[in-house]
Amino acid sequence: MNTALHDPLQIACPHCNAINRVPAARLTQSPSCGRCHQALFTAAPIALNAANFDAHASRSQIPLLVDFWASWCGPCLQMAPEFTKAAVQLEPQLRLGKVDTEAEPALASRFGIRSIPTLVLIQDGREIARQSGAMPASSIVQWARR
Repeated sequence: MNTALHDPLQIACPHCNAINRVPAARLTQSPSCGRCHQALFTAAPIALNAANFDAHASRSQIPLLVDFWASWCGPCLQMAPEFTKAAVQLEPQLRLGKVDTEAEPALASRFGIRSIPTLVLIQDGREIARQSGAMPASSIVQWARR
């Protein structure tokens, strides 16, 4: 028996940010939050801010793909539906989140965001990859899976 599939992963709830323990083998079985009872995976990016960022970036054990964007940015707005399409393909192996750099300048500064849109892949609280510029969903998925 493969024990890695039965070892629980810590997953932050996209609704209440509670940390849930879910066996890796159950990630694709629509697990729900033990606190708020809502789905842990919604196949959609979550809005990240100073209050919930670390729960998803540092305490959750699945990688977090973050889109740093702004409402005035044309390429950001063009990429938004593509990022949502990518979430459908990448969850539950990755959590996708969006940081509005205008509303959360401290998070943008923390990651040294100089241009938008910028995608940052985070594992265990550390940045492991970065890509700037708008991309179609297929390119986002391909880049994130590398």
